[in-house]
Amino acid sequence: MGSMWTGEKVRLRGVEPEDWEGFRDLAQDTVDNRNADLITPPRSAESFRSWTAERAGRAPGGEAFRLVVEGLADRAFAGSVTVGETDGRAGRFRTGIEIARDHRRKGYAAEATRLVLTYMFAEQRHNKCEVEVYAFNEASLALHLGLGFVEEGRLRQHEFFAGSYHDVVLLGITADEHWATHPRPSVR
Repeated sequence: MGSMWTGEKVRLRGVEPEDWEGFRDLAQDTVDNRNADLITPPRSAESFRSWTAERAGRAPGGEAFRLVVEGLADRAFAGSVTVGETDGRAGRFRTGIEIARDHRRKGYAAEATRLVLTYMFAEQRHNKCEVEVYAFNEASLALHLGLGFVEEGRLRQHEFFAGSYHDVVLLGITADEHWATHPRPSVR
């Protein structure tokens, strides 16, 4: 029996309370945080424990959700993938991915993103996924372009941090573009 949440390298699973250390470790690298979002002041271990416990108690799915990316080889916390800003009327959603440094360059981000795209397109009837990537984040741009996302625009000097303004690249992929290079899930 197969699971649409398991690929060849990773398994996507719900957040568990014990994942707090993995989320804390993801948040401690300033460069990684800047690549994905804005830098915030340091948080306490208790803050991560309570934040993770609250997310572990949420029902899965819905308008927005976060899943843990777990490496199949070692069953270790490797990062997380999120779905948010869903628009059921228009059939759009946004996704994001973060992989811990010691799990990078193994194909985890690509496989986790493909699994989420397959779920959202095949099970939730969405037609388009959008992502925003800072223009200087070459690794994320390469990841998404390699998955078939298309650059749709650029918000010039859109975010301010590290003493200057930075562009944000808008990328998107439609369900048809995804299915052109990936198999649909089986009903058997």
